[in-house]
Amino acid sequence: MRDIFGDKRFLVNTRQKKGEEYEVVDDSREHWWQVKNKFGEIGYIPSNYVEEKSPGGLRQHNWYVGDMSRQRCEVLLKRENKEGSFVVRNSSSKGMFTLSLFTRVSQPHVKHYHIKTNAKGEFYLSEKHAFPSVEDLIYYHKHNSAGLATRLKQTPNCQITCIPTTAGLSHDKWEIDASELTLLEELGSGQFGVVRKGKWRGHIDVAVKMMKEGTMSEDDFIDEAKVMTKLQHSHLVQLYGVCTKHRLICIVTEYMKHGSLLKYLRKNETRLSTKTSVLLDMCIQVCSGMAYLEQQNYIHRDLAARNCLVGEGSVVKVADFGLARYVIDDEYTSSGGAKFPIKWAPPEVLGYTRFSSKSDVWAYGVLMWEIFTCGKVPYGRATNAEVVEQVQRGQRLDVPRACPWEVYVVMKSCWEELPENRPPFRALKYELEKILEEWDIS
Repeated sequence: MRDIFGDKRFLVNTRQKKGEEYEVVDDSREHWWQVKNKFGEIGYIPSNYVEEKSPGGLRQHNWYVGDMSRQRCEVLLKRENKEGSFVVRNSSSKGMFTLSLFTRVSQPHVKHYHIKTNAKGEFYLSEKHAFPSVEDLIYYHKHNSAGLATRLKQTPNCQITCIPTTAGLSHDKWEIDASELTLLEELGSGQFGVVRKGKWRGHIDVAVKMMKEGTMSEDDFIDEAKVMTKLQHSHLVQLYGVCTKHRLICIVTEYMKHGSLLKYLRKNETRLSTKTSVLLDMCIQVCSGMAYLEQQNYIHRDLAARNCLVGEGSVVKVADFGLARYVIDDEYTSSGGAKFPIKWAPPEVLGYTRFSSKSDVWAYGVLMWEIFTCGKVPYGRATNAEVVEQVQRGQRLDVPRACPWEVYVVMKSCWEELPENRPPFRALKYELEKILEEWDIS
């Protein structure tokens, strides 16, 4: 059995025409399905590159962008810079949609409109003009502004809506042959090793983390890598696989153009510090990835801005999930031998090294603080011992200058003393999305 797409299998989206059909032969595996194409060839395809054929599905339309965040929609539409350019995305309210529209009226900006439903189940932007489907509503407003800033004219060039990442680089493959990797420029380095940009089979951009000898508990990590390659979400940096046949272990992941969120925040502080909606959207993107890990019963253990990455179109993804357990380094080790970064750790980790999704929630609150301070160090110049004392005394990080109070209330809820009193990530995501929608919906 071979992959239908041969050496180009990862780039299936660039070779497919939108609407091309496949017959699913076997969908028993979560991430790679066996399918038959129109020529009768059978092979494997990433399951997130296709969807069930549906006459009423919105995905067939270029203007529908699914779960794309509000901030990424704004980046997309502003980059297009054309009057009446628009997209429709999923709203934070389940089953509802939001129209995002670029206009130059008064000044270039993006307006966001809830698509509402009436008692008959019809969709409308203005109650006087209700329609049986979202498609009919869009068709009408292409010809009539009817209360909008301008009529709908065109969809943007969706180059920014990246090809979805796949779980691994091919069906059932997590061990990557080093001979298939071409190493390019260095992206960064640290106590664990060097990260370099690379190409897999000459055409797929990847990041290659080359671990120094003695920095990793290798056998345990290799077992874990098999599990980690199967974790797949639009706001998780995809682990494609590992190279273990050489002296140095190499971790191969999705490539993220703008590097670490921490460096990105510090580099762009002047531009970002007044853009609260942009900062909040970053928080929501991270929360979305963490809600998925929570759902999968997977604990990150080292969530912080330094361990999130920024890609094309301001997309933010969580990286290095689960890695802290396998790293051997003094900065992550307490006197009892447990590995964790003190300034992101809750009381139960500081005292008893009890990790859970709720300890990740505490760290997420600190990450929110990092975002709204554009990369400041939590607790300033306080030593680790002083931080432990402050946290155990009930002291918490102060509200950042750029942070609205309603966001700080959510942030502070992550720092409840008892783990069971902290909200789950899915609840945090809902609250933050609600705040963002309320800020700028017309």
